[in-house]
Amino acid sequence: MISIYQTDQKTKLTEEIQAERLGGMDLNNKWIHLINPTDQELELVARTTGVAENTLKAALDDEERARIEVEDDETLTVFDIPKIEEETEYFSYSTMPFGFIITKNCIITVCLKDTSLTHAFINNRVKTFTTYQRSRFLYLFLYNTHIKFLQYLRQIDKASSRIQNELHKSTKNKELIQLLDLEKSLVYFSTSLRANCLVIEKLGRTDHIKRYDEDLDLLEDVAIENRQAQEMCNIYRDILSGTMDAYASVISNNLNIVMKLLTSLTVILAIPTLIASLWGMNTGVPFEGKLWGFFAVVVFSLIMTFTGVVLLYRKKML
Repeated sequence: MISIYQTDQKTKLTEEIQAERLGGMDLNNKWIHLINPTDQELELVARTTGVAENTLKAALDDEERARIEVEDDETLTVFDIPKIEEETEYFSYSTMPFGFIITKNCIITVCLKDTSLTHAFINNRVKTFTTYQRSRFLYLFLYNTHIKFLQYLRQIDKASSRIQNELHKSTKNKELIQLLDLEKSLVYFSTSLRANCLVIEKLGRTDHIKRYDEDLDLLEDVAIENRQAQEMCNIYRDILSGTMDAYASVISNNLNIVMKLLTSLTVILAIPTLIASLWGMNTGVPFEGKLWGFFAVVVFSLIMTFTGVVLLYRKKML
């Protein structure tokens, strides 16, 4: 899907025209946004803007690494943005690459899925945003990306606390799987944040993108938010990893307790079974033919069983 936007004199973003008319329009200071574009749409944008198709496809690979590429008047910046994966009963988190291409005339953004980050700009919720300040647009997008990382990290922390409270009541596989998914999400976040950090550092050194006076302060804010997100991610991941290890030990200990109890009950039940088996043989046994013999055997079995219970209790096996 292709969407084209431009800010007016009041810095309000408006959708310009239908994508079918892209070939005959003035692209100066336009923002062209592509969401999972088809080959025909990629070809149309490449032919109209002069950007190579391979450059446009850079962010359409889930495994694409974060980087900056400069070629002639084009600057490609690929970085990772957070996303929510909807499961059947809960949410998990992941990341996906986002391509930001700055040309001499316009801005092109490419991603695989629609994201709330772009909607914040489209719905004019980001202040001081204009399509003609292309470098500031990039820095603002990076800044909002890391704000979203922090927001999702707080959600992960709350979800982890809620699941742990449920695990205190009863240990189930469902809660443990949810914790495992949250830990996996934190691994994705940590990897993406480290990659984004390298991109931010390189943006601070590059001279290929025209900067405005206030852009350096904004880029510093982006770096600060990135470091904060990395620290929070590492803390939450360490806590969650320790929690998973602790619950694994608790589960193993509970299993040992159950097995010990079952073993003790087996030993106790084996005592009367053994006595009854011995007196039930088709040979001569004590008390044979006596009316009180049966009761004597029962009483003897009870005494031996009670003795076994007392011994196991003293050994703390019951």
